[in-house]
Amino acid sequence: MVAALLWILLGIAFVVAEVFTATFVLVMLAGGAFAAAVAAAVGAPILVQAIVFAGVSALSVWLLRPLVRRRMLGGPEAASDAVGALEGAAGEVVEQVTASSGLVKVEGELWSARSFDATQVIEPGERIRVVEVRGATAMVWRDEFGDISPGGGRPPA
Repeated sequence: MVAALLWILLGIAFVVAEVFTATFVLVMLAGGAFAAAVAAAVGAPILVQAIVFAGVSALSVWLLRPLVRRRMLGGPEAASDAVGALEGAAGEVVEQVTASSGLVKVEGELWSARSFDATQVIEPGERIRVVEVRGATAMVWRDEFGDISPGGGRPPA
């Protein structure tokens, strides 16, 4: 019975630590500790308890963690949706944009930027349109017509 209590305390410690890390790994280890506590409560030897702990923890991390992260954080799909929503958005140049550097403000946020057309140099204050996002860099095009142009000021395909 003492072993079961120790596994429960370890599980609680993992849960408390998870609150501070939000990695969704420690909570999986807590599940393994609680499963080992059940094994200890039914009289399983310490080796079996350790195997139950390791097995349940590993399976939880492998099978459940991706599902929990996707559900709680929105997962990679949410990030790609947010980036996709930025494509086509209008903005303003904060620091000159060239093929190698630049800074723009789009939807209230500052983004590093590069000119989609390597020959374009876009000066501060000019309007731009985001063509695509590569990593954390917005590839932009001078928005010469603003929102009234056909195709929203996007470059020709």
